[in-house]
Amino acid sequence: MKRCNLPSQDLDCSIGGLTPLTTIDFPDHLACVIYTQGCPLRCGYCQNTELIPLVPGLSVDARWTWTDVVEFLRARQGLLEAVVISGGEPLIQPYLPRMVKQVKAMGFKVGLHTAGISAAALSRVIDDLDWVGLDIKAPEEDYARVTGRRNLWPQVEQCLQLLLQGGGAFECRTTVDWHYHTVPKLRSLAQYLSQQGVTHYAVQQNHGTGCLDPKLCQPLLQPVDIIAQLQHQLDSMFTCFTWRT
Repeated sequence: MKRCNLPSQDLDCSIGGLTPLTTIDFPDHLACVIYTQGCPLRCGYCQNTELIPLVPGLSVDARWTWTDVVEFLRARQGLLEAVVISGGEPLIQPYLPRMVKQVKAMGFKVGLHTAGISAAALSRVIDDLDWVGLDIKAPEEDYARVTGRRNLWPQVEQCLQLLLQGGGAFECRTTVDWHYHTVPKLRSLAQYLSQQGVTHYAVQQNHGTGCLDPKLCQPLLQPVDIIAQLQHQLDSMFTCFTWRT
């Protein structure tokens, strides 16, 4: 891995925390995860509620500045392969392009976890990204109900098209809560993504831990045979399909 000593320039970006080592957030790579602070969405099943406010609360690990992150990464050069910028929602960070470039300059691959809230923001960093995890929350007609925000779907669609046209590695994924989703609508969403050209898709179920909406802390369940049939159907639509439990 290329080593690069960069100046300790502290960008005015809000960091909510850092996971120093992960094997599951960037496919087939040893990585760390940087969590940016702030998210405009209000998904009821969100389990990272401390990352929603734009300003970290007392419960958030506020010791991380961007300078701290850079120093951490310098110490991991040659050990980690990739850095994932997650959230919160990274696309609301005005310094995201500089963050990505600085991480790349240290020799790391860069991944991004995003809900696709701004195609313009994604377009400014997409050429420097090595992998993207794009959250597709629901079918178009249910987007406002699931995310608590109106008029988001057009941005998500544009972000998906940017990724498809860019040719880089990415995965679409949907967190399923059966209070919001239905089996037919999840199947329909998967069909839409497959028809668009998505090859990697993952479904992950909400297990009800620490949800933003307390009512969702008691998850609904579907019959085992219905889930097995749905998994089989979705598996046939994609080159790579994963059902995460």
